[in-house]
Amino acid sequence: MFKPLHNYVLLERIEEENKTAGGIIIPDNAKEKPSRGRVIATGEGTFEHGQKIPMTVKTGDIILFAKWASSANEVKIDGKDYVLIKESDILGIL
Repeated sequence: MFKPLHNYVLLERIEEENKTAGGIIIPDNAKEKPSRGRVIATGEGTFEHGQKIPMTVKTGDIILFAKWASSANEVKIDGKDYVLIKESDILGIL
């Protein structure tokens, strides 16, 4: 399995519902990429001023991340799509 380095997090996107509360089906070309994901793997953390800063998130956490995260990289591992982002682009844990 893939092991991210430093403060990177490997995510699996959680797809949003394709129907509105009123029952209208949203076509695929009108959907935005979801900003929720499941943490698949994390790096060890990073160092600042000689101190190790551990990761806040852990494998299995469901998180919200910035839709336009500057560090987001779409990656394909073993034929499956993932997102690799820096922990700083994670907005919170659900």
